[in-house]
Amino acid sequence: MEAMTTLFGFLAAVLIGVTLGLIGGGGSILTVPALVYLVGVAPVPATAYSLFIVGLTALVGAVAYMRKGLISYRTALVFGVPSFIAVFLTRSFLVPAIPTELFSVGGWMITRDIGIMLLFAALMIAASVSMIRKSRKESAGEEIQYNYPMIFVEGLVVGVLTGLVGAGGGFLIIPALVVLARLPMKLAVGTSLLIIAVKSLIGFTGDMITMPIDWGFLALFSVFAIAGIILGSWLTRYVSGARLKPAFGWFTLAMGVYIIGREIAINTL
Repeated sequence: MEAMTTLFGFLAAVLIGVTLGLIGGGGSILTVPALVYLVGVAPVPATAYSLFIVGLTALVGAVAYMRKGLISYRTALVFGVPSFIAVFLTRSFLVPAIPTELFSVGGWMITRDIGIMLLFAALMIAASVSMIRKSRKESAGEEIQYNYPMIFVEGLVVGVLTGLVGAGGGFLIIPALVVLARLPMKLAVGTSLLIIAVKSLIGFTGDMITMPIDWGFLALFSVFAIAGIILGSWLTRYVSGARLKPAFGWFTLAMGVYIIGREIAINTL
């Protein structure tokens, strides 16, 4: 049974990569649940491993978009710099400083691990809403405009959230790039992958200082995720990301509700 669960974990790694390749985000939201529930990694190390897996996988995808000229480096810089700083500081100082026991509600003790999973579930539900709703229609020849203060603030917020839960944050980055920088969707996807890659890998360097890393497992899981993003990039020729996104959003919503229910059920028995 344990071997079967682990197998499903590695299959989930492929799904993570495929989704990143198809829609430029969303797949990373599955990494922590896959590591925790299928592979058996504790929540805090799982958020660290997720940063490496998502960062490396997104980097492979970003290279493909670079070759097509579908990355706005200026936008990546404006959004990315505050995000990079925030995620590194969060992983290096904030996460280690979170106490093991946070607070109690009606006799139910909310620990750090439970808190991280509940926060992650809340972000999954927020991500699902972003993926289910219809995207803003693009105007042909629309000039890129920058709302620098909002892009900067959004970068900080995404950096902190990424550091806390180990998700790439593509579901937050892409809407911000489309709305605040007015990037066309394909350009937003490529730019998002580059930001996710650099931000996640920088965040992971903070964990290398504070916790032991199982490099063998991490390399194997990453290989499956990278195979997935290569497959996802190839599938873009035949599968519409716009059609897949809402379906994956409903799946993410169900997963978020499941995590909340599971954590409450397990910790109240």
